[in-house]
Amino acid sequence: MTTADDPTRRPEVRREHWARRRRLERRLHDGAAVRISSLALRLGVLDVPREQIEALQDEVAAALDELRAVAAGIYPPLLHEAGLGPALLERVRATGADVALDVADDRCGPAAEGAAYFALVEVLAAAPGPLAVTVGREDATLVVVVAGADPALAAVFADEAGPLGGDVAVTSSQIVGRFPCG
Repeated sequence: MTTADDPTRRPEVRREHWARRRRLERRLHDGAAVRISSLALRLGVLDVPREQIEALQDEVAAALDELRAVAAGIYPPLLHEAGLGPALLERVRATGADVALDVADDRCGPAAEGAAYFALVEVLAAAPGPLAVTVGREDATLVVVVAGADPALAAVFADEAGPLGGDVAVTSSQIVGRFPCG
């Protein structure tokens, strides 16, 4: 079966998939997270022993942190708000990965940026050594170059770029993923 034969792999279907992920993240952030934050504030004014309130507030804060982590795993808010560069930088700092990042400020649609982000997150988790990641835009395509990664990790890029109509090229020293901005 080719990409054209499989409706789940058509670029427009994949773009809608990324748009749904983004909407779900916003609903979690703007709905449940706001309600939990409000609950934490309301606990502070109850006429209950302070130790019990503090314990409840700690539990609420932990639940809020977990909810934010789930939302970020669906589609990181920073990716939407600031773009691929800041989102990747935050991820690299959080994981302590040995990565040199060079990301252009050019923006693409949420499908291309989301697919590139999650492909890179997976590659960063799997690649033990130092990597150099360069991200730029060529016309209507987001181009991601990873130097220093195992060429076998190109499959991760193919899984994300292919359904959008993109492609991957591999040499002995780098992986190049192309994600249509569509």
